Amino acid sequence: MTDEPAKTGFPIGAAVSVNQLEHDPHPVLAELREYEPVSWIPALDGWLVTRYDLAVHVMRDADTFTVDDPRFSTAQVVGPSMLSLDGEAHARHRAPFAGPFRPRAVRERFAEAAAIDAEELIDSFEPAGRAELRRQFAGPLAASIMARALGLEQGEVGTMLGWYDSIVAAVTEVTAGHELPERGGEAFDALRERLEEVIAAGPEASLLGAAAAQEDLTTEQIVSNAAVLLFGGIETTEGMIANALLHLLEHPELLAWIGHDRTRLEAVLEESLRLEPAAAVVDRYAATDTELRNVEIVHGELVRVSVTAANRDPAVFPNPDRLDPRRSGPRSHLAFAQGPHVCVGVHLARLEARTAIATLLRRLPTMQLDPARPSMVQGLVFRKPPTLHAIWEDQ
Repeated sequence: MTDEPAKTGFPIGAAVSVNQLEHDPHPVLAELREYEPVSWIPALDGWLVTRYDLAVHVMRDADTFTVDDPRFSTAQVVGPSMLSLDGEAHARHRAPFAGPFRPRAVRERFAEAAAIDAEELIDSFEPAGRAELRRQFAGPLAASIMARALGLEQGEVGTMLGWYDSIVAAVTEVTAGHELPERGGEAFDALRERLEEVIAAGPEASLLGAAAAQEDLTTEQIVSNAAVLLFGGIETTEGMIANALLHLLEHPELLAWIGHDRTRLEAVLEESLRLEPAAAVVDRYAATDTELRNVEIVHGELVRVSVTAANRDPAVFPNPDRLDPRRSGPRSHLAFAQGPHVCVGVHLARLEARTAIATLLRRLPTMQLDPARPSMVQGLVFRKPPTLHAIWEDQ
């Protein structure tokens, strides 16, 4: 760590609280971006990067800003994976999953299933005239698709979610500096045992079996990467769908503008991702002493990139706080990261969100936010509304 004098000169960062970043981050992030785009944040015990160009630089320069650090909490729970490795090791762990998650492969494997799952979920709550769309729709849809991706049966979704919750809780505990809880280790052991059965069924049975057939990774390594896919495929996809639904329902004029135009729906989805990325930050560690915008960063220090702040940089996005699906360069946001760690499941996430929202708008054209139960996006690392209550008239 650096000595204390090196941490002076960041008065805005010194005053930032975790509560601000979790509940109302945009004003302070805008101030940091303008005056302290690389700032020491004592509340995070690390640096926070808030400007778009600097964020891209950090995410692309894996030699200087790495994920390969023993403090990386996910790796402590599930083992090394594409999420926690850089260089040749990262490329080797990622390669078996790149092909199955390309656009055409995603469409062929998941498009029909996503449409069926969305219809069935809506069938389950449509008669009630109301639903909590995060837990009754966005989350279950994401979980169902991930079960299919991992080669699990639909009847196993509940069990898979139990493992997932325990693993996420374990990562949270380790991140907070605590010991790995026994329950988290047991959950990962159970997940590993089940996925080993899936892998043994061969390359035609699942993405994991196909990855194993390439013989570049051990079964243990494939399972570690599967756990990472599980985490990203549920947590961030649920958030992406929930955030986009909230933005749409807050702006009912956009519902009329979209109509049945898929291109317009996709534009709204991208703008929602820009305004409130489900993964608000990405963490790196300085692999060497370095300098970023005249700020001295010491080997080993945490360098946290605020995707949320970068996505509202007025140098890249005019009127950045306004939801404008007509803006040019709709996919220039950083919601799926950049560089070697760009999200491997980006095409699947987009397909799920597009299918989910298009189906909801078609099935429930009078849907609106429940005025008695307001929703608001929040979260420090992963941002989404804790609840998303909607109501509709009888169709």
